[in-house]
Amino acid sequence: MSVSHKYRTFDQLLEDVTVDFRTYALEGMIEPQQLIKVAVRVNYDLGLRIQRTKHAIIDIENSKGKLPTDFNVLNFGAVCGTYFVNSTLPSGTHIDTTQPKYIPEPGNTGPCEDPECNDVCVVQNCPEKPFMVIQKIGAASFREYEYMMPLRIKDGVGIECDCPNIRMQSVDTAEIKDGFILTNFTSGKVYISYQGSMEDEGGNLIVLDHPYCNEYYEYALKQRILENMVMAGEQVINQLQFMEQKLKAARNNALGFVNTPDFAEMRKIWTVNRRAQYDNYYNMFKSTPTNG
Repeated sequence: MSVSHKYRTFDQLLEDVTVDFRTYALEGMIEPQQLIKVAVRVNYDLGLRIQRTKHAIIDIENSKGKLPTDFNVLNFGAVCGTYFVNSTLPSGTHIDTTQPKYIPEPGNTGPCEDPECNDVCVVQNCPEKPFMVIQKIGAASFREYEYMMPLRIKDGVGIECDCPNIRMQSVDTAEIKDGFILTNFTSGKVYISYQGSMEDEGGNLIVLDHPYCNEYYEYALKQRILENMVMAGEQVINQLQFMEQKLKAARNNALGFVNTPDFAEMRKIWTVNRRAQYDNYYNMFKSTPTNG
């Protein structure tokens, strides 16, 4: 579910709307506090695909661990096994660049690196080597988790419908409840991949920044502004009807863009379907070896 879209704050969105409704803004007819809930509703309407996929390692103490503050929906998780610390220290004015680049730079979309990486990443040094979880613990120190153990998570609120942990068989179990993850083991570390809430590091509301979606956000805010003006006795019925027509078309364009699978998703579906057809129409006729 990971996406690499750009985002902008609600204030930036409101600024674009204010430019178009400059006269109404000068007359004090635009109240930002009344429009925040409209942007939140549009985010919810566009679905989980617009949210950023993030990673975190939860410290479990007394069978309980605190989830990240921007946690929204769990994609999958695992129990972290043993790890070792890798420290890369500078030598004079020279910094060793031969070590694997565990923390990718922003915007790096290489096949073995996560473009949304922050303090926790899933990386692959080489295509022939397995993935491992990297946790940044200092300026030049990293914890490398190469061994992960399965974790079964009880179905409930905050679990993505395709989360593999729901059907996983494991002695280690967990449950997400009230912003915490509750486990049947006393202490340890749990890696989670989750969809983050639509807010920045400062807790400010953010919206998707894309030409196909910007009009949906802007027309939704404009429609609410005109609705408030009608309730206040202003004669803007014709403008409101026009805006509702534009809003409907913009919503269809935005949903069409967001729900269109990318090439990687289409290839994954094709591979799964091909394997299913192979099992149904070819593999069943393969002769099984007999003894003697």
